Amino acid sequence: MARLADYFLVVGYDLDKRVEGEGQGRILQRFPEKDWEDSPFPQGIELFCQPSGWQLVPERQPASFFVAVLTDINSERHYCACFTFWECLDNPQLQKAEANELDEVDEDLAVVQAAKVFAPKSLVLVSRLDYTEVFRNCLGLVYTIYVDGLSAPLETVVGNLLTCVIPIAGGSQTDESPVCSLEKVPQALACDWLLACLQPGQEEREERLRTITLGAGDRQVVQTPINDALPVSGSTVAQLFRQLGIVNVLYLLCAALTEHKILFLSNSYQRLTDACRGLLAIMFPLKYCFTYVPILPGKLIEVLSTPTPFIIGVNSFFRSETQELLDVIVADLDGGTVTIPECVHISLLPEPLLQQTQTVLAMILDPELEIADHAFPPASSQPSALKIQDKEIRAVFLWVFARLFQGYRWCLHIIRIHPEPVIRFHKAAFLGQRSLTEDDFLMKVLDGMAFAGFVSERGPPYRANDLFDDLVANEVERIRQEETCPHKVMNHVKELAEQLFKNENPYPAVAMRNVQRPTENRQNEPPNKPPFPGLDDVAVQLFIDHATAKLKNAPPVVKVELKAMVPSGPPLGDTVDRNGNVMANSARRLEVVRNCITYIFENKMLEAKKLMPAVLRALKGRAARICLTQELNQHVLQNRAVLDDQQFDYIVRMLNCTLQDCSHMDEHGIAAALLPLVTAFCRKLGAGITQFAYSCVQEHMVWTTMQFWEAMFYSDVQNHIRALYLESEDGEQHKNLEQQDGSGDGREISALDLASEQNRLWPTLSKEMQTERVQKEESTVFSQAIHYANRMSYLLLPLDTSKNRLLRNTGFADVESVSNSYVTNSIAGSMAESYDTESGFEDAESSDVANSVVRFINRFVDKVCNESGVTNEHLKALHTMIPDIVQMHIETLDAVHRESKRLPPIQKPKLLRPILLPGEELVMEGMRVHLIPDGREEATGIMGGPPLLPAEGAIFLTTYRLIFKGTPTDPLVGEQVITRSFPIASLTKEKRISVTIPMDQFVQEGLQLRSCTFQLMKIAFDEEVASDLAEVFRKHMHKLRYPQHVQGTFAFTVGQSGKMVVEHKTKDKNQSLKTLSKNLVKSAKRTIGRQYVTRKKYSPPTWENRSSFQSELDEDEISVSEDLEPQSSLTLSSTMRSSDRQTMSNVVERACCRDYQRLGLGTLSNSLTRSKNEPFRISTVNRMYTVCRSYPGLLIVPQSIPDTTIQRICRCYRQNRFPVVCWRNSRTKAVLLRSAGLHAKGVAGFFKSPNTPSTAPSQAESTSLEQEKYLQAIISSMPSYSENSGRNTLSGFTSTHMSTSDSSDKLRPPKIGALMKQVMGTKEDVPGTFSRGGKWGSIRGSGRLSAYNPDVGTRLAGKESLQANGGPSEALFLRQQKAYLYIIGDKSQLKGGKQDSFQQWEVVPIEVCDVRQVKNSFKKLMKACVPSSQTSDPNMSFLRCLEESEWMALLHRVLQVSVLVVELLDTGSSVMVSLEDGWDVTTQVVSLVQLLSDPYYRTFDGFRLLVEKEWLSFGHKFSQRGAQTLSSQSSGFTPVFLQFLDCVHQIHLQFPMEFEFSQYYLKFLAYHYVSNRFRTFLLDSDYERIELGVLYEEKGGERRSPQVCKSVWDYIDRLNKKTPVFFNYMFCPEDDEVLRPYTFISNLKVWDFYMEETLSEGPSYDWEARVRQERAAEETPEKPDTSGPKSQRHIVWPCYDGLSKVVPDAITKLLQDLQSLEAELGQTSDKWKDTWDKIKTTQRAETKLESKPSFSSSLLMSSNLSHQRRSQGVYLQESAGSSINLAMDCEASATSTPVAGRPSTSTLYSQFQSTESENRSYEGILFKKGALLKPWKPRWFVLDKTKHQLRYYESRQDKECKGMIELAEVESVIPGTPTMGAPKNIDEKAFFDIKTTKRVYNFCAQDSLNAQLWMDSVQSCLSDA
Repeated sequence: MARLADYFLVVGYDLDKRVEGEGQGRILQRFPEKDWEDSPFPQGIELFCQPSGWQLVPERQPASFFVAVLTDINSERHYCACFTFWECLDNPQLQKAEANELDEVDEDLAVVQAAKVFAPKSLVLVSRLDYTEVFRNCLGLVYTIYVDGLSAPLETVVGNLLTCVIPIAGGSQTDESPVCSLEKVPQALACDWLLACLQPGQEEREERLRTITLGAGDRQVVQTPINDALPVSGSTVAQLFRQLGIVNVLYLLCAALTEHKILFLSNSYQRLTDACRGLLAIMFPLKYCFTYVPILPGKLIEVLSTPTPFIIGVNSFFRSETQELLDVIVADLDGGTVTIPECVHISLLPEPLLQQTQTVLAMILDPELEIADHAFPPASSQPSALKIQDKEIRAVFLWVFARLFQGYRWCLHIIRIHPEPVIRFHKAAFLGQRSLTEDDFLMKVLDGMAFAGFVSERGPPYRANDLFDDLVANEVERIRQEETCPHKVMNHVKELAEQLFKNENPYPAVAMRNVQRPTENRQNEPPNKPPFPGLDDVAVQLFIDHATAKLKNAPPVVKVELKAMVPSGPPLGDTVDRNGNVMANSARRLEVVRNCITYIFENKMLEAKKLMPAVLRALKGRAARICLTQELNQHVLQNRAVLDDQQFDYIVRMLNCTLQDCSHMDEHGIAAALLPLVTAFCRKLGAGITQFAYSCVQEHMVWTTMQFWEAMFYSDVQNHIRALYLESEDGEQHKNLEQQDGSGDGREISALDLASEQNRLWPTLSKEMQTERVQKEESTVFSQAIHYANRMSYLLLPLDTSKNRLLRNTGFADVESVSNSYVTNSIAGSMAESYDTESGFEDAESSDVANSVVRFINRFVDKVCNESGVTNEHLKALHTMIPDIVQMHIETLDAVHRESKRLPPIQKPKLLRPILLPGEELVMEGMRVHLIPDGREEATGIMGGPPLLPAEGAIFLTTYRLIFKGTPTDPLVGEQVITRSFPIASLTKEKRISVTIPMDQFVQEGLQLRSCTFQLMKIAFDEEVASDLAEVFRKHMHKLRYPQHVQGTFAFTVGQSGKMVVEHKTKDKNQSLKTLSKNLVKSAKRTIGRQYVTRKKYSPPTWENRSSFQSELDEDEISVSEDLEPQSSLTLSSTMRSSDRQTMSNVVERACCRDYQRLGLGTLSNSLTRSKNEPFRISTVNRMYTVCRSYPGLLIVPQSIPDTTIQRICRCYRQNRFPVVCWRNSRTKAVLLRSAGLHAKGVAGFFKSPNTPSTAPSQAESTSLEQEKYLQAIISSMPSYSENSGRNTLSGFTSTHMSTSDSSDKLRPPKIGALMKQVMGTKEDVPGTFSRGGKWGSIRGSGRLSAYNPDVGTRLAGKESLQANGGPSEALFLRQQKAYLYIIGDKSQLKGGKQDSFQQWEVVPIEVCDVRQVKNSFKKLMKACVPSSQTSDPNMSFLRCLEESEWMALLHRVLQVSVLVVELLDTGSSVMVSLEDGWDVTTQVVSLVQLLSDPYYRTFDGFRLLVEKEWLSFGHKFSQRGAQTLSSQSSGFTPVFLQFLDCVHQIHLQFPMEFEFSQYYLKFLAYHYVSNRFRTFLLDSDYERIELGVLYEEKGGERRSPQVCKSVWDYIDRLNKKTPVFFNYMFCPEDDEVLRPYTFISNLKVWDFYMEETLSEGPSYDWEARVRQERAAEETPEKPDTSGPKSQRHIVWPCYDGLSKVVPDAITKLLQDLQSLEAELGQTSDKWKDTWDKIKTTQRAETKLESKPSFSSSLLMSSNLSHQRRSQGVYLQESAGSSINLAMDCEASATSTPVAGRPSTSTLYSQFQSTESENRSYEGILFKKGALLKPWKPRWFVLDKTKHQLRYYESRQDKECKGMIELAEVESVIPGTPTMGAPKNIDEKAFFDIKTTKRVYNFCAQDSLNAQLWMDSVQSCLSDA
């Protein structure tokens, strides 16, 4: 029973305490005056009566009512019902104003002018019960009595109100009389329980239904809820949803549950209270336990900035003050909005629950939504009445929480039963079993205070049950089945809603209410009404005292709670994993795990090893991990399992793998299940020393997580307490129970069931029994605490106690994290050492570890013992024990650690040594590493095939390469050898990584090394490699990668001891070149010296000079050439002049001169004898490299230009690289020139005097004129120009224009025009150029259209150009269709040059790719082709990355310009390529133009010459672009030459018959141009090569070591003689064919050089290594193979085998076979080239002999094959016109079908078959039966003893073998019988069969004699063998 009201107050306006218009309230009267003992009087009520402040108003307001909620210090809620009305009084303002004589007028004066004002007065009821309506009626009655002047005295009513007692819920069982019976007290004071409708036997009604009357003729019914555990909501929830909407309320609910701050705004106070009440009602069964103030007075508004969560309501009047709250969710009830600040993230209900909840709520709140689209909607679908709707919504949330918390009771740990239950919730297990560990919302809810309250309230197993308990226990199955079907859910919700409604309104029928209301006119009472009267204190107090006395005498009310055992519901395991991620074919995986464990314990180690990788993969799945723990449990006997070393190792590996994927909270209980196992499995290390598995599985986060240990502890305690009571004296009742499983969740009887039983019995036990039980439980907990202190020390103390894990892994210990590597924990180690040496005590080294472990265990013990009620004495005992336990354990560990070090290491794979090249030496011995897979999928087995990576082996650093060699860790491919290597010089990026090796579960330090040969090595160092060793490795690698000078590279050091590079370990790192000079001069003398001595060329300048020169070379080139000119020209000229002639003869030897002579560009004869009509001469102006240091010594210049002019002109060009001729078209005599761009003066300076007035105009002008003269000289060298040479320039031009231009002009003007359009882009109007409409294609420079001089393109396109004013330009009338000279210039340099119409040259501005662009593009290309890790991101796919790299676009641009130049040259115009510094793009374009135009450059010799001339002599900066030395390291790797080779590869693909060399040749060059194995591509110019003395040594200087090639060309020549690998069999050029490849990106292909790799042998470009490898393989003796013939099958893995080697093309294969056959016959084999040439000549002869050439050859003989036909032709065109047909459709006999009408030679074998008799030991015609259903056919058979085979041909004349039977495969020869379809009229004995291992052949001879002969011959062949 409870009082309906605790206090009644009258609160009025306090006139005395007004402060500047802010009034205050004061309590005028309060009853009872004394506080009740059970509920003290709440303070500050006057604030809550007028939350917006006490104010006087000019006119009367209607009376108002609301309920505020106050919370006292014990967190009890008090409901304050405030009834406020307004009383009239004289305006205190006016009085005050008069008194103050208006000196200080209040600001209210302006507003309140009236003489009368109204002050608020409140009647307040304070109660602990929440009956809003009853309070409204009672206070309304008091007011009505006062207003209407009713006869009932107010004291009576108030007294009755305060003494009213009603049941909280259910009420008393006894039929009690009214508290104050009518006889004993005066009628006026009657406080009656009028028992409504009392009929006999209806005690229920009497309990729950109380009618109260306050003695004023009123009566009302109070309906108390049946069960007060359920909240009472009225219709507040429904209203809340109507005000805010479904989604908003869900947000608020989730925000409240996840502890956010919520603020409600409304103009109505009662609505604020209702909204808060509604929100709390839907949170049930969770209770809100933070600040809860439904109505907050304005004066307390700063409460909103509290840091704790809250639910608060505030009047909208204060909205502005809530604006700056950053972390508060604001719900505006009047506007229906919820505002969530940006910084607040609300976790919502997990899907699909959220969606389902919204659907059901929508069906309740808006039933018409579902049928809105129906054609015939049902008649009525109105939502239920508000009250019902309210319960339906609450039912939905009950359903939601039942789904969220289902099975929670299975995760409760009961750790004490007596004296009262102590219960803990195992959060991790709950989340794990529900597979909701990722769910943010549930995690937060379970961590929250509300859930803690839920556990402590609902945890006890023996208590009263309610609706939620029933739902979560008995309805789980139903909820699960219905959750996807909204209508079924709806039915369930309606059932629940009915129960909720019934609980709130037990008797909806009885709603008796008879309460007077004030009459209408009285509400607006006259102003002269007297104020609310003071009540008589004595009278009221009398009532109260009377009632309390009566209550004291009454018998005590015993409310018998219906306690019962709380049902647990179905266990979690059954209800979950519908959406848990079950791994595929898990049964198979479990089988693998079980088998592997069985093998381990049966000691079948090989089997176990094979299964291991599969097991480790399977252990990723939860089922497999659980299976592992169960299986291992079976092998533990009496808590021990002693294993041998290898078993122990495997078990530990499995345990580590299992634990690795456990999160630190161990939600699946895997770590918990393994905990007993790691203390059980052990191995004997020595006498009395045992190592347990726990010392090897400590590296996991879970062991350092406090929550894990608590959960483990509690679950163990629960099991022990359960066991205690199961076998206690109460055991009789459980006798029938079967054996329990050890988990504590036994189906038969769980610990909770036991506990509830014990709780039921507790009151019946005697005192002694009770204390005994308490002690037993206490000692159980205590013993477990000791046990756990031991366990924790096992897992927290590392084997090597100098390394502290706790410090490292987590912030648990007070010391900061130290380091992450478990191999060398150097810091912890050094701490230990310093302790040891400095401080005197011996245990020092373990002290830091011991202390942190002790601290951790102490914290744990404190927490669990306090929670489980262990006495203080016990706790102290534990604290003294723990340090001893830890210390003891450390001592045993030391012994184990000592012994474990002595163990022989586990057998690791033997390190394989790599095969080194001649001259290559190891710098560092192999370090054991793991090669980890990168982003390429081929080797990992993802795309099929075995997983070759990860592999275990060693990494070797040599003077030349970085080599990994090892074997795959997967045992199925364990016998393969994996090699991955690249030259040190090609290393572009090295970065440290940390890698987890899947086999060992440890995180290792590693390196990721990327090479520009498109190779990537991700290596992880094995634990045996010390980290300082890895550091040494890195340093050596850097030293080798970036030598101080080019002489440190492998190409130079190869002859000497490689150790030279590495020996400076002790020396200072930053040695300058000078300190090194001594060593290097010696070595330089060694390498260079000899030829200087013999030839007396010159003595090299000293190193001091050279080093300074070298360092400056990399700065701004121009300044270098200017600053250094005097000095360098001095040294060089002085040294060279003495032997000028000799040097010159050497220069002449250079390749370029041979080429110039081939092209007819001049000879080096004496100037007198030189014929005057030769337009060009070879100038020696640069022989001392004084004019231009990066040019060659000899240059082609126009005949008419003297050397002095050249020296002046060169200054206009960057780097002094003036225009020189490098090629001449033999047909049109047009020349190709190259130069650098002009100094940035713009074109104006090119053609006219400089724009800016300069100091010496005459000189500048003369230079400019000389330049013009130079260009004019070039133009006049052209035959097309010299025809018109006699005339004046202008007239010459005009006349030429008027006459028809020569024939070559007309060849392809439109084609060129189109090309021009593509090459140059346009912008709107470029200053200084003509503007024109029309769109042009362009080479796009990073997305921009290029500006250019449009006049050029128009003319090239043969169009007219209009001037800016619209008239035709007169210049055009004087203009030829085509210029004599086109200058391809850089657009950015050609700004603002006005085109001069009288000149004969034109500038074609193009946009070139910057070297920076090339560098960045290449980086992206490498990442695309060799990604460092696998990604599933679609934006990172190969094609997307390739596109983003823009590499193909760059190739397209270079090719496009080259094709344009080819076209121009072909139409007779000369072209000068003048781009950037003239050594990057210029070189690319010029070389490609020559390659496309001149077939000579497409041969071996020609290509070599092209590269030597254009790239090497003309000074492409190989060293700088390849970042080959320390000085060029910063500039990075820029593969300009690789780009050129890629362009050649693209052309090769389109014209496969035009090149003598194969694609492999290009790859070979691409690899070795960065490898630094040869000196060819090392320095930046001829000048540098001469200076180092390497230029001429390749030319036949005596070589010391014959096998060390210094030039890549020599190497290729030598290799080409041995093998046809560089030769292109399809080579059959057409005379003077100019190639015009397609250049669009769609026509370009990614070069396979970027993608392919051969793991079996590493890159195939170092042939010696390959040959040596094969030899080594041959030398290993093979066992005689007895198993019969070997299978011919060989599986080829694309990333493992070298395809060209394993599956060679047909011709290579035949040449190989030929060689081996000749070797067998003992003949000396010819060189392959001779053989090939022989075949070609035979082929030609045959074609000539043939009378009727076949269709195919006649087709091929026709010379005008189209480009497409040629570029994709399958036929190999010979110069004579014959063809070799490579037919692809082979018959089963593996020979190809001949083309009809002529003998084919696709198997070149028949040519070499000798026709001598011994080779054909027997021949003749036999009938042979074909395959199934094929007829018998006569064939010409040849029995060959030499080759040991029986071959057959179509006829005797046929040279084409149709097939053969290898006699090696023949098993027997036996007489046969005729079969179906055999030839008729033939003797039966003529049939015989030959049986081979594969099949049986049926033969038939002409007669029996013949058959016998054949059988004998075959038999004799077999016996001879």
